[in-house]
Amino acid sequence: MPRSTRRRSAPAHPAAEDIDLLDVLHALSDPTRMTIVRVLRTEPERACGTFPVDVAPSTLSHHFKVLRESGVITQREEANRRFSALRTVDLEMRFPGLLDTILAAHAHAHVPAPAPAPAHAEVRPGAEG
Repeated sequence: MPRSTRRRSAPAHPAAEDIDLLDVLHALSDPTRMTIVRVLRTEPERACGTFPVDVAPSTLSHHFKVLRESGVITQREEANRRFSALRTVDLEMRFPGLLDTILAAHAHAHVPAPAPAPAHAEVRPGAEG
C-alpha cells in the first residue's frame, strides 16, 4: 500500500510577545520536559527521537507539544525528522534570567544531599581507662 503524500502541517509556535509566564512554568514543571530542556541547553538542536528519556513515543510527542505551544522550544521538520531547539533568545527577552534560574534550581534540587558526618563518641576528660 503506498504511503500518503499528504504533508503534515508545520508545528505551531506562539509569537515571542505571546509567550505566557504561566504556560512556561507549567511546561517546565514536568521531569521529562526538564530533561529535554537541559539537553537542549547544551546542544543547539536535536532530533526528537534522540533524547535520553524513557517514555513511549506518543508520550514524548505530548511533551514536545507542551514545550512548543508554551513557547519554550521551536521545532522544524527536515525530511521525515523533527528537530527541536530552545527559544533561548525569546525567553530571555520576555522573562530575563528565568530559564537559567529554573535550570539551576532544578539541578540543585536533584543533587544528592551530602551524607551526614559520622557521629563520634564523645570522650569526656578523665573517662579514659
